[in-house]
Amino acid sequence: MRRIWLLTVLMMFLHGCVKETTWTSKGELPVKLVVDAILTDEVKAQAIRLTFPVPELNQAPEPVAGASVLISNDDSTWQLTESTVKPGTYNTPPYFYARLQKTYTLLISLNGRVYSAKASMVPGTAFGELQYVKDDGTGLYRVDWVANAFSTEEAAMWELLVDWSRVPGYAHLDSLETHARMLFYTLPTLDVSEVFAPMMQTVLFPAGTSITERRYSISPEHAEFVREMLMETNWAGGLFPTAPANVGTNISSGAFGFFGVCAVTELAVVITP
Repeated sequence: MRRIWLLTVLMMFLHGCVKETTWTSKGELPVKLVVDAILTDEVKAQAIRLTFPVPELNQAPEPVAGASVLISNDDSTWQLTESTVKPGTYNTPPYFYARLQKTYTLLISLNGRVYSAKASMVPGTAFGELQYVKDDGTGLYRVDWVANAFSTEEAAMWELLVDWSRVPGYAHLDSLETHARMLFYTLPTLDVSEVFAPMMQTVLFPAGTSITERRYSISPEHAEFVREMLMETNWAGGLFPTAPANVGTNISSGAFGFFGVCAVTELAVVITP
């Protein structure tokens, strides 16, 4: 009885210490530059995208127009041109390609401020085909395995471009219903939040679907950026979540994002019954 009385007095005391207050919040994001910049060894016009942060998930970011963007190595410099169709997207010349044993520098000038980053390429490598299985509930197919998620030697990003628009019965559908892009990663670390990550959406597709499988080699610094990004996105909300934090970057002056240079290898797969 004495213990109950003491707890009651303590609760009354704590309640008396509560003071209502009003927190002022501007509700505005800081003006930060977000850089999406990956160069590859493919001969083509390559794009660097500049945007501002967004306050809500899945919100379309505002493009950053009017910047000056340069790419250089020890013997060449390229002035990128902003797209007239996609503001905030800056393209290299169509003959551009990145090379091994070269260090590339990214320079962005915007509103009197200069952002910079350096990156080098890790050699690419050949790989085996992905594996897929039939989904018993729908009769369609899904990707079952792409690559090992953990490797101490080779970090990589895997991009799957899935297209079933030419399969009979699907040709009349909108392109959003007949195409998918999937990303997988091989990293030199294995985190508990990755092992117990939330379930992701399963992409189902019919027999006859064509899949372009692309492997991007990534440097150790790039792999660490990807790991931190996944911990804040795909791996967040599982059984072992981590405290939210800003993802690291190799770009100066307080920008977000990462500048990477990758070697790309690819192969094509057709889904057969």
